[in-house]
Amino acid sequence: MKKEKLKVGAIGLGNRGTSILKYTLIPFYEEGMIEISAICDNYEDRVERGLKELEEKGVPKPFATTDYREVLKLDLDAVVIITSWETHVGIAIEAMKAGIYPGIEAGGAYNVEECWELVETSEKTGIPCMLLENCCYGRRELMAFEMVKRGLFGEIVYCQGGYLHDLRYEVSHGEENRHYRLKNYIHRNCENYPTHEIGPIAKILGINDGNRMLYLTSMSSKARGLHDYIVDRKGKDDKYADTVFNQGDIISTTIKCSGGELIHITLDTTLPRAYSRDFTIRGTKGGYFEETDSVFLDHTHDEFELDRRKIWENAEEYAEEYKHTVWKKYFPKGGHDGMDELVYRAFFESVKNGTNPPIDVYDAAAWMSITALTEKSIALGGAPVEIPDFTKGKWMNRTDIADGDFSLKIK
Repeated sequence: MKKEKLKVGAIGLGNRGTSILKYTLIPFYEEGMIEISAICDNYEDRVERGLKELEEKGVPKPFATTDYREVLKLDLDAVVIITSWETHVGIAIEAMKAGIYPGIEAGGAYNVEECWELVETSEKTGIPCMLLENCCYGRRELMAFEMVKRGLFGEIVYCQGGYLHDLRYEVSHGEENRHYRLKNYIHRNCENYPTHEIGPIAKILGINDGNRMLYLTSMSSKARGLHDYIVDRKGKDDKYADTVFNQGDIISTTIKCSGGELIHITLDTTLPRAYSRDFTIRGTKGGYFEETDSVFLDHTHDEFELDRRKIWENAEEYAEEYKHTVWKKYFPKGGHDGMDELVYRAFFESVKNGTNPPIDVYDAAAWMSITALTEKSIALGGAPVEIPDFTKGKWMNRTDIADGDFSLKIK
């Protein structure tokens, strides 16, 4: 039975969680789509901040706690999990066991076993799980998706993406801001945030829907960026000035797919640079290049082969013709150029209709496992590491791929 208004809990109220509460959940409450029934964070002051945001917008006071297990005891339809990376999967598993749809914010897994447990819990309970990877609904990502779907680029051969984001301030001030990235950068060395890159590419290549990722190789540069930043900006007497960071400044990962395609992703978060996701799609008839926001088509742009600057930023010429349904229908606003609204709307629509979400538990497991697998490959000197088939063969002929407005089916 379709639910008209969902009872939703929000677990995690750090910077990202508070932003989602303010700019995504409250607007959905005002629209009449959800009730904000519970909020939670480990820190009491963050809970109080969340309650204040809700009060200022006239939202009825929800159940509030510092223990997420109390939230999962409530009669809820869905929870959104916006906590530290290491807690995402465990909370989602407990939510499914409680009969509640979980939506997991972006992040990587710490081991492959927890990815298997996530999948097996969803299969056993019959409760779907969605990875809230907002970049799958980015304006340019969906434009490229439509171009691929309509054959403009021919057969796709190669894709690349990156999380290229200067996080030196955020990581180096992790203790003051109670941010989990700091400990991760001290102790781990991996592609720690793969889903922004992998998500849109996986949907374009039909991963888990007629195609799958087979294996990867990953290598790391040395780690120097955070040390130099801390000494330069915080001083040589700072607590972390002599810390040895394990996380390499650049992580380069290559993935081979069953269909023969190659994927390359890059993590670049501790050296100075401008933000980019380096989203690139290459096919036999052309491609899209985010770094220059350009489309290059065989025959159409041949004359610019050696004078590429003349077609930089020409992608806007194609934006209207290849606009995805959700951008035509919903006119998204809010965080991250509307991507947050779209991915959360996709999740809530799935919960309302009792259907499998467009970014489902198999996607979540496959994409999040990249973190643990790159950690292993790097430790082995760049050795190839197999990527598990979390669908257990169903990828060859799946019948439960979500359809509708928010569909990310390439076929």
